[in-house]
Amino acid sequence: MNMITRRQALGLSAGAAAALGLAACSSKKDPAAPAAGPSGKAAASGAPMSIPTGTIDETFEGHRIQITVGPGGHHGMPMPVVKIDGNDLHIMPNADGTWVTVVNHYQTFPDPISAARAAVRELQGADLVPFVAKEAKL
Repeated sequence: MNMITRRQALGLSAGAAAALGLAACSSKKDPAAPAAGPSGKAAASGAPMSIPTGTIDETFEGHRIQITVGPGGHHGMPMPVVKIDGNDLHIMPNADGTWVTVVNHYQTFPDPISAARAAVRELQGADLVPFVAKEAKL
């Protein structure tokens, strides 16, 4: 009787998992319709950008979070300026419309306020230390 070996079974299952993963990554709801951001324009990847239009000033877990819309960032897009207790929290948009911070760099968040709240939780009562860039000496 011709039986399948473990190596063959592992190869078949790895191939099937890869095929399912590729099929899931390539499927979109409606690839022809780009999503529009708050200004009515589509973002670079077609994903909506969740940029607050006004100012946000709230206290979350004993820390003051302030978000304002600052001057244009990359490509002239207005970018939110996030402050926790008066210190700047560097926040970066992803291509898919989500946001990351220097505190939670490997987690994505749907909007800047969610990212700021997660940074406050991650700090666990510690103060946010301002980032000061130094020039490299060669």
